[in-house]
Amino acid sequence: MPRFSLIVPVYKVQGYLPECLDSVLGQDYGDFEVIAVDDCSPDGSGAILDDYARHDARIRVVHLTENVGLGRARNAGMERAQGDYVLFLDSDDTLAPGALTAIADRLGATDDPELLVHDYARTYWNGRVTRNQRADLLEHKGPDVFSLADRPQLLDLLQIVWNKAYRRDFIARTGLTFPPGYYEDAPWTFCLLVSAERIAVLDRVCVYYRQRREGGNILKTVSRKHFDVFEQYERIFGYLDEHEELAEWRGSLFRKMIDHYLTILERPDRLPPTARAEFFHRAAANYRARVPEGFTRPGGGRGHKYAMLERDAYTALVSALAAVKARQRVKKGVRAAVNRSKSGAMRVFYQSQLRLPLDDSLVLFSAYWSRGVSCNPAAIDAELARRAPHLRRVWAVHADHADRVPKGVRVVRVGSREYWAALARAKYLVNNVNFADSVVKRVGQIHVQTHHGTPLKTMGLDQQKYPASTDMDFDELLQRCDRWDYSISANRFSTVIWERVYPCPYTTLETGYPRNDVLVNATAEDVRAARAALGLADGVKAFLYMPTHREYQPEFTSPLDLARFARELGPDVTLLVRGHYFYGSAPHVDESRRTGRVVDVSGHARVEELYLAADALITDYSSAMFDYAVLDRPIISYVPDWDIYSTVRGTYFDLLREPPGTVATTQAELLGLLASGAYDSPETTKRRDGFRRRFCEFDDGHAAERVVRRVFLGEESLLPVVPFDDRSHAPAPTQALEPVERD
Repeated sequence: MPRFSLIVPVYKVQGYLPECLDSVLGQDYGDFEVIAVDDCSPDGSGAILDDYARHDARIRVVHLTENVGLGRARNAGMERAQGDYVLFLDSDDTLAPGALTAIADRLGATDDPELLVHDYARTYWNGRVTRNQRADLLEHKGPDVFSLADRPQLLDLLQIVWNKAYRRDFIARTGLTFPPGYYEDAPWTFCLLVSAERIAVLDRVCVYYRQRREGGNILKTVSRKHFDVFEQYERIFGYLDEHEELAEWRGSLFRKMIDHYLTILERPDRLPPTARAEFFHRAAANYRARVPEGFTRPGGGRGHKYAMLERDAYTALVSALAAVKARQRVKKGVRAAVNRSKSGAMRVFYQSQLRLPLDDSLVLFSAYWSRGVSCNPAAIDAELARRAPHLRRVWAVHADHADRVPKGVRVVRVGSREYWAALARAKYLVNNVNFADSVVKRVGQIHVQTHHGTPLKTMGLDQQKYPASTDMDFDELLQRCDRWDYSISANRFSTVIWERVYPCPYTTLETGYPRNDVLVNATAEDVRAARAALGLADGVKAFLYMPTHREYQPEFTSPLDLARFARELGPDVTLLVRGHYFYGSAPHVDESRRTGRVVDVSGHARVEELYLAADALITDYSSAMFDYAVLDRPIISYVPDWDIYSTVRGTYFDLLREPPGTVATTQAELLGLLASGAYDSPETTKRRDGFRRRFCEFDDGHAAERVVRRVFLGEESLLPVVPFDDRSHAPAPTQALEPVERD
């Protein structure tokens, strides 16, 4: 039997669940079991649980066949618990390092009390951590073990279940389980506290309580479900009625009940406006039905609200709350005036356009900070032309990149009147990065964020852990992300990361990357054309070298000695060098060009054509590896500075251990792999297959079609993904160049 049973109910937390489980499995105390209850979660949470359970026998997964809610999911876990003590952990929260050791030590020092109450801290998206405001109640003062009568102030702690360790036989004696509905913590917490004869406290933070910026707390949603609070307190007082020995707690719990009712009434994010009066009158009826004899109201403004409930004086309460709101409006008006003065620089023309109706037939595209026509937005644009020709498609492009725009594409120059008009009036805005801070998201506008790569390196809020990698203002970042309506995901790996690092109210579309459709659908003729455009002769093996941007390198410095590469690999090999778009062209290639075996393709308009032309990819930390993997061609990871890069920027997995193919850390090693052909072997093929199944799971050639059908044509369900083993992809150059048999 384990010492602890940790019960983790799980529902729609795929972005946070791995961190939660890692915090448990990484504890320095190992005598525990984890009972993870998948409450019929519609996202990838269940699959994440199964994957963890396959790797750690301490995890048992329970998959419920229907969504039953938080309380009953906990009950399902308790039915299977075998530990001496039961602990609960919400699946978006985490255990503090050393928490289980501290809890075990305190239980041992206090001779296994029925209840141990420990502390917690709130954690915020911006890295701020604040300890429970009533941490003073957990100080080790007086006897180590006591009853609630000795320290009744414990009732003033937040009504939560996961800041305690419960002896399992104590739970069984009380017969308590979690009820359905909102506020299920209240009857569980209060009834166990008043029933326990032996309580101990631990003055240590053991749980980090995540304050999610968007969603995650159903109690902060406007709903009639908040009426569930009445049934929860009926359960509490019903429990007291059944246990006459607990009658002394009626006054204290009556006060907790009324405070809870008032909190719900005072919060604007709880009750629908049409239900507020009904809630008040029901709360007033409960007040009169449950008020203990001789009860004394608290003093001050709080006591005045008690009196209004006692008299069922809803109009008086509304007036009091209106006065508070009026004061808040004055403060808000002052702030708004300050903001208006700050925004005076916004173009008057743009402001005038914002007052005009939206143009439902206009789509504005941008890619890579308006550097040209490319990436996922370009693929969506092309699909729109085929499936929704009635829509007018316009691209925002900076003047100094206008020469890269294909003929026939309508362009508005960034900063021009036409640009501001399009931003203000377009129904749809599609980008693979964010639009500028000055862009206003209008009611009725639809922003599609396509992203521009599966992330190996840390992104969004995760970059806060690596301050050397960015000087980003993360609050401003999230304000930009708040404009998104849709986030396009290439794979479930990306979905989990995007939803965590950009915690905003968008809808994720797991469509695959539109820009990769061509890698699936291209023909042998397309491959031959791509090679011919680059001057690659038949029989020449082309390696595409695509190193990524490094924050610690202000200019692109190739880790490869290009002249040596050309010299040692001979005349039948060509190296196509493409620098990261942050660096522009690659002038360092000039000295090697005269051999004809090193070609600078940094300025090539469509990277997908380079993928089609290349026999193999050499890259480091670039997202190119995830796209190129669609082609099922060899990938070589050349990572001479892995230790530096992973320390400065941070990565989501260890590329040395989970590469898409072979790995080289020195130039000599790389040249040896290329010369010998060892980069393409049964072992590297097996690695690539696993990599492709993980990261190319939705790339079946129909990604752009899915986006167009869902976003622009209004189809509710996404086109099914072609099973991985049933897909094709563009032929390799050796296949495309094979002579065609003729009759």
